[in-house]
Amino acid sequence: MKHLDEYRAGPRVKALAEEIHRQATFPLRFMEVCGTHTHAIAKWGLRQLLPETIELISGPGCPVCVTANTDLDLAIAAARLPEVTIATFGDMVRVPGSHSTLAQERARGSDVRVVYSPLDALDLAGSAPRRPVIFLGVGFETTAPTVAATVLEARKRGIDNFFVLSLHKTVPLALEVLLELGEVRLDGFLMPGHVSVVLGSAPYEFIPARYGLGCVVAGFEPVDILQSTLMLVRQAREKKPQVEIQYRRGVTKAGNEAARRIMAEVFAPAEADWRGLGRLPGTGLVFRTDWKCFDAVSAFNLTVPPGREAPGCRCGEVLRGVLRPPACPLFGSVCHPEAPVGPCMVSSEGSCAAAWREAR
Repeated sequence: MKHLDEYRAGPRVKALAEEIHRQATFPLRFMEVCGTHTHAIAKWGLRQLLPETIELISGPGCPVCVTANTDLDLAIAAARLPEVTIATFGDMVRVPGSHSTLAQERARGSDVRVVYSPLDALDLAGSAPRRPVIFLGVGFETTAPTVAATVLEARKRGIDNFFVLSLHKTVPLALEVLLELGEVRLDGFLMPGHVSVVLGSAPYEFIPARYGLGCVVAGFEPVDILQSTLMLVRQAREKKPQVEIQYRRGVTKAGNEAARRIMAEVFAPAEADWRGLGRLPGTGLVFRTDWKCFDAVSAFNLTVPPGREAPGCRCGEVLRGVLRPPACPLFGSVCHPEAPVGPCMVSSEGSCAAAWREAR
């Protein structure tokens, strides 16, 4: 870990940490709304650089983790269809549904492929035109435009054996629901960088206006996260909550209008089921009528009974920030990265996986 110690001793990191210690003279609790931030904080040991007055907690920022068991069961039901290929990002393969995982279905003979982009899945469909390929569309506003663009490309190429199981979710309204629950006292948010590249910072302005909490859109390097934390500390000290952008090299107030336009052409807002938050109106994305032929649920008449949660798994509370991962009774005993019980321990963005790594 020599490189980590050397990084911590770097002049920029040291100066930021010292300034945070100087200004954070009263208790503050900030929530990071991005799994990449959660893992960067754990990887670089940033909590050890912060004063005891600052507590960082994770929110519903891992798209795999917030995918409800019923939706995972839909993916597993799709994998059981005869002569069908499932294409998915790697994190989804090991996430437990109610009774199985995609990894278990693959071991039983299902064709489950790990891809790195939806275009990879489209190429699979193009190379075997008689075999349906279902791409599992999991993610927030970061991935939804790329999936929409892939659907446009599928129509352009005339590929009619490509389908998407759209499990996408959108962030701002979920944060409003989280705040309305009032379960956790917060003093500000570290807002997601990748999502905000598409959305911009404007959609978060309701948070300081209605809830009096500061927001800083943060980058992903340790210096970015420390600088963003300092910006939140200053907002709290001055009692001037606002939306600020630290990650200026990637985010603007307006965001990426072209990406949002492509997403809106293919998808329409709909109700979505969030692990830990329940069914939230307007936070999911379903195919518009003109693009319904790409919808896996309609094309294959996919239905499943209500999902069943693993006994003792408290991922939902972890995702709401109510429970720190080590406080879950399964953490580190029956639930660990080699034998995960819930998605928060499986995903590369999961807060339980990050806490496991941080503890070691």
